[in-house]
Amino acid sequence: MSAETVTELKMEKITMQDLPGVGAATAEKLEAAGYRDLMAIAVATLGELIETTGMSEAVARKMINAARDSMKMGFETGTDVLKKRQNVSKISTSSQNFDTLMGGGFETGAITECFGEFGCGKTQIGHILAVNTLKEDPDAVAVYIDTENTFRPERIIQLANGAGIDPDNVLNRIMVARAYNSDHQMLLTEKIETLMSEQKKKVRLVVVDSLTSHFRAEFIGRGTLAERQQKLNRHMHMLSKIANTNNICVYVTNQVMAKPDQFFGDPTVAIGGHVVAHASTFRIYLRKGKKGTRVAKLIDAPNLADGESCFEIQEGGLRDVN
Repeated sequence: MSAETVTELKMEKITMQDLPGVGAATAEKLEAAGYRDLMAIAVATLGELIETTGMSEAVARKMINAARDSMKMGFETGTDVLKKRQNVSKISTSSQNFDTLMGGGFETGAITECFGEFGCGKTQIGHILAVNTLKEDPDAVAVYIDTENTFRPERIIQLANGAGIDPDNVLNRIMVARAYNSDHQMLLTEKIETLMSEQKKKVRLVVVDSLTSHFRAEFIGRGTLAERQQKLNRHMHMLSKIANTNNICVYVTNQVMAKPDQFFGDPTVAIGGHVVAHASTFRIYLRKGKKGTRVAKLIDAPNLADGESCFEIQEGGLRDVN
């Protein structure tokens, strides 16, 4: 056995209490705050650890560096990244055109933002993704954070019947939580890791419907804009961390507003500005089409070309429209 292999095996056996500065009491504090493995420590910031444990900056820095060294979080080749990408899966929308637009479906390990005016189908897609996720993986669960009282179990039953699966089984595997303000919304996001670690739930999809509703209502006026954006940025980074570290598909819906100073073209813009735009891996603009149809326009993706697909929302799911 080579020295390199021995080193790798030793790294795999490292636990949180093996990190410098972490004893039984500190480990208990970290676990209570949601830091249950080396990856959580490795991706944490100095400020977070200092606030959680009360340790000095020097100790917190050593702890983070040791966790990152053990997780091999340095540079890697493009080939290594490509191998990791093989673990990424796609969740179907039931529309062949929409799936083709998204490169096969909604991607795990990423945040997909869908924005548009009321009634354009954002919530419908959230329900459809939940059903299709549970259809494809009989052991998986979906988490639905509802901020606008839009989750409807009756709609899940319709979609499950259309997909040919047991509605009761699907409903039992959708974990729904109603968020009543932005702080509650962020707390529920943190609870997702508890579901996976303590309750051993295999979370494969997280839906936040909608992302910006509470932020928009609580922070009014230009004077609160900076504070709102900072808080929203923390929320998006939390969702991104959950998606990346657990290979989960995160789907967020977003509200829109009309720019009054735009006289030509579509004045519709998403709430949240550049903070939400930069944090989202894929961005879809949904709008109403002719005769009850919907048009999905892919406006941002790291590896896909911009394009559009047209579909109808029916009782059993989505149907392609040419």
